[in-house]
Amino acid sequence: MPAYIAFEGPEGCGKSTQAARLAEATGAVLTRETGGTDIGVRLRTILHDTTVDDLADRAEALIAAADRAQHIAEVVRPALQAGRSVISDRSVYSTLAYQGYGRGLDIDAVRRINEWATDGLWPDVVVYLDAPDEVIAERMRRRELDRFEAAGDQFHERVTAGYRTMAAADPERWVIVPAIGSIDTVADVIRRALDARAR
Repeated sequence: MPAYIAFEGPEGCGKSTQAARLAEATGAVLTRETGGTDIGVRLRTILHDTTVDDLADRAEALIAAADRAQHIAEVVRPALQAGRSVISDRSVYSTLAYQGYGRGLDIDAVRRINEWATDGLWPDVVVYLDAPDEVIAERMRRRELDRFEAAGDQFHERVTAGYRTMAAADPERWVIVPAIGSIDTVADVIRRALDARAR
């Protein structure tokens, strides 16, 4: 049975690398939010542009939801209906973490908007890569930061706390993986955790 698996975590945790590794190993469709469609790429440009400094928090949340609606309709649902599993680098839970917990928008309102945007299709499994703060800080120092990455320590602390709150509240859906060690080591831990859950 095809599965919809989302990789989540703070900036620099390694989720994009691990999502790609798992998709390649399993033959799943690899995609991402934001920017998993041609329309989404254009929306992502607005969201991540560091010159955009006056975007209202609600507008940010709605742009993310618009990207998600297109992504679900164009990529995720058709793949699942065709019998293909989908692995997504970020999902609806990123909006709850970033715009809900991070920006301080009403969590229930953000959830309702995205329930409508996804037409009720949420990930079956969420792999949360929980990286130590010092590891993330070191990775962030190595690259040019986008608009979210440059949002400040307090914002990212709220995002991380939000992820951990969601994971604790829904352990049947969430798999928490410590993002420590080599890429291969983390990939092995992810595969073992998912295999154990599938039994």
